[in-house]
Amino acid sequence: MAKRPRIGVTGNARRWTPSWWCISLAIRLSGGVPMRITTRHQPINEQFDALIISGGSDISPEHYGGDIKAKVKSDPARDKLEIQWIQKAIAEHKPLLGICRGAQLINVVLDGDLHDDLRTIRHLTYNRPGLLPTKQVYLNTDSVVYNICGKQKIWVNSLHHQAINNVATCLRVVGKDRDQIVQAVETNNGEQDINRNIIGVQWHPEYLFYLPSQFGFFRWLIKQTFN
Repeated sequence: MAKRPRIGVTGNARRWTPSWWCISLAIRLSGGVPMRITTRHQPINEQFDALIISGGSDISPEHYGGDIKAKVKSDPARDKLEIQWIQKAIAEHKPLLGICRGAQLINVVLDGDLHDDLRTIRHLTYNRPGLLPTKQVYLNTDSVVYNICGKQKIWVNSLHHQAINNVATCLRVVGKDRDQIVQAVETNNGEQDINRNIIGVQWHPEYLFYLPSQFGFFRWLIKQTFN
């Protein structure tokens, strides 16, 4: 039997964390072995085949030159931990999937920045958070994300008030919502010295993995470990 790839999953340290349980189930269904990484859950073996940076608290503005007086619910210890793991994954050319906060933090680590708060620039989309797919996202047809989802317009959920503003030069925007807010990024093919297997999405596919278009992100990640 072929070895099942080990997938590191960062997140918050609470005992009951729905995102962790949903992500771990999606990974197992895709053929991988999830390994939890938090400030309380240290992996026995730090060697992983791929990494998921999951959603959660806001990113501290100090990491991207944002407004330090902005009202954010940050977790400095988690910021530090995940920045280190993102840097490790990039240095080792490991496949990397960022979910919501995770997509934002990957962009920050790669020298992009964020909107501190989207609520004043949303006009055509809701500010209300929700787990159900109620927001439209439009994908570039020449993107990996489009190939995963299989369609140009998808419906996603939304649980965020921060988002990518200026995208890092080694990434490219491949999905936006009706307000033109960045919803998906992936590796820029023009960059020669960066991990080719990076995707970041602003929504939460782990809560929608019953949809083939969203389960596809976890299958994609597992597939990359064999390339």
